[in-house]
Amino acid sequence: MSAKTATTPEGIVADVRARGDAALQEWALRLDDAPPARAVPEPEALPAETVEALLELAGRVRTWHEAQRPADLRFEVAPGVELERRWTALDSVGIYVPRGLVSTLVMCAVPARVAGVRRVVVATPPSGAGLVAGAAEALGLKVEIWALGGPQAITALAYGTETIAPVDKIVGPGGAAVNAAKLAVARDVAIDLPAGPSEVLVLATGDDDRRVAELELAAQAEHGPDSVCKLVEVDGDVEVALAEVERVAPEHLVLLGVEAEALAPRIRNAGAVFVGATSPVAAGDYATGANHVLPTGGRARSVGGLGLETFLKPVTVQRITPDGLARLRPVVEALAAAEGMTAHAEAVCR
Repeated sequence: MSAKTATTPEGIVADVRARGDAALQEWALRLDDAPPARAVPEPEALPAETVEALLELAGRVRTWHEAQRPADLRFEVAPGVELERRWTALDSVGIYVPRGLVSTLVMCAVPARVAGVRRVVVATPPSGAGLVAGAAEALGLKVEIWALGGPQAITALAYGTETIAPVDKIVGPGGAAVNAAKLAVARDVAIDLPAGPSEVLVLATGDDDRRVAELELAAQAEHGPDSVCKLVEVDGDVEVALAEVERVAPEHLVLLGVEAEALAPRIRNAGAVFVGATSPVAAGDYATGANHVLPTGGRARSVGGLGLETFLKPVTVQRITPDGLARLRPVVEALAAAEGMTAHAEAVCR
């Protein structure tokens, strides 16, 4: 590794992109304390009750994401002018799974398979890679799993090396370094969103909510010291409280109190909304089947969490008959003239 190479996510991305496997090996040994390798399943790390829970979660994730499949559309917008929008699966997807988070494997790999993605590659830090590979094996997921973490893993997925072929899109949450690497490669390969650090905002309307709010904040704090755990109390003015929710645009929003159901339809900016005292965020993380890879850092103002469409792309098909083209020709000619595109005008004269 070059002595001048910066030990920053961007520096690692540049180095691995330039030097391939040699740089990948060096950074993996330096940061992961292990060389890049295919992960070996460790079934003994998965007790029977864990496998059962994974299967139940995967079943709900599969059911929920199958229901999200968008319909193809074929429509005649004018006589002789037909448009079609057809959804097709991405060819390859890379998934980053943080250390040992088998639930994240389910949240990303199962929808990818439901969508019909041909090649699914998982990168996960070496300590915990056997657990993740064992979970994939128990779930019957045919995926390629690498014991490889950090920005070096993101770079290998984005640009490929001599041993790891590149993918068309990278998804999955990660820490600050992983998210910085995802943003660094985003100019060249699609990413879902930079997810993390994790967040929860609890909107409470009375003293009766205090215990549930404390449980939610404590659970979120388990994600790490950089987790965002915020309590907003209505204190008689629900509009002020809602304005704070919209300002923060949290990854997870918990609505408590008698007004929770009435407030739910008014929320515009949140990754996932949990309505009422019996709808904990942990249930969404591990059991409901809704996706737990969600926007953080205020990004919920403009994007949502992972869904089936994350692993699909639309293809537009246009069919024009001779009569249809005659109908469109004056429009094309007028706009082409306005924009100085003479060849465009000539192209519709056939």
